[in-house]
Amino acid sequence: MLDKLEAIKLKFDDIQKEMSDPAVINDMKRFIKLNKDFKELTPIMEAYERYKNILANFDNAKEILYNEKDEEFRAMAKEEMESLNNEKEKLEEDVRMMLIPADPEDGKNAVVEIRAGTGGDEASIFAGDLYRMYTKYCETKRWKIDLIDFSEGTMGGFKEIIFNVVGDGAYGQMKYESGVHRVQRVPQTETQGRVHTSAATVAVLPEADEFDVEVKPSDVRKDTYCASGPGGQSVNTTYSAIRLTHVPSGIVVICQDEKSQMKNFEKAMKVLRTRLYEMEHQKYLDEISKKRKTMVSTGDRSAKIRTYNYAQSRVTDHRINMTIYNLPVVLDGAVQPLIDALQLAENAERLKEAVS
Repeated sequence: MLDKLEAIKLKFDDIQKEMSDPAVINDMKRFIKLNKDFKELTPIMEAYERYKNILANFDNAKEILYNEKDEEFRAMAKEEMESLNNEKEKLEEDVRMMLIPADPEDGKNAVVEIRAGTGGDEASIFAGDLYRMYTKYCETKRWKIDLIDFSEGTMGGFKEIIFNVVGDGAYGQMKYESGVHRVQRVPQTETQGRVHTSAATVAVLPEADEFDVEVKPSDVRKDTYCASGPGGQSVNTTYSAIRLTHVPSGIVVICQDEKSQMKNFEKAMKVLRTRLYEMEHQKYLDEISKKRKTMVSTGDRSAKIRTYNYAQSRVTDHRINMTIYNLPVVLDGAVQPLIDALQLAENAERLKEAVS
């Protein structure tokens, strides 16, 4: 363990040295990458310092035990050695988890797309429920939600809604929500009280910035038009809505949430970069899915990941067979226990990969 940590310390020192190099500071892409590596390694270096202190204190206590003749001092040294050994074992377990290669995208903002699936109007209403759930969840994390585009359902909710989640580590948490969410309940549109099953698909993507993807202006066709929907007279009469078409890939992005054309353009470009980046990122997710038995964090959007059963007030995550019997609280934003359990399952898989 100490050898591994000392090797990482050398790398950490090299990064610090590079970050103070004027040539690197002027290379923004390189500097951002080094800064990201520095932040990721800092907790490991803090653990390294604690580990060295434990080893040093253990050696001191051991020396007292073997050389001291006073029985009281010897007893104290023995007790300290036991305590330090327990602390050392726990820290080693923590460090082993830290040394597992992190998903390089985890620290990014997230782009979330919710689409109504099977179930007609009820699916749109459920998509609206999921959007509210994530809004409440993001409030608890103090993350900001930026609405990109939406299409309302005829009976409420959304046929489709796309939004950006801005916050430290947003993608690392939200990525576990990708997949098909299923609801079992008596719909508002049902007059005979029969339980229906409807579904909505959630896709969570790491937001790509301009350093991740270079988009040539000549490859993008920009169209402007009057925004529709709520927002007052200025929204419906000014050409503020933006449609971007990436000609080589055929990807189309629409943004009409802001009154300012420039703000809509900036938001649309973020989504366009993210969609282009997703093509490469999907290869990485596919590779993970081949290695892991669980479907945790594989990005498989067609997989049924969770069921919300109203009659039993039950939420079941099928990837880890976890059930919570408090559906209203979960729908009010309390999804962290599910995400924590999914993270734990993924870390266990990653630990197996690391030692195999």
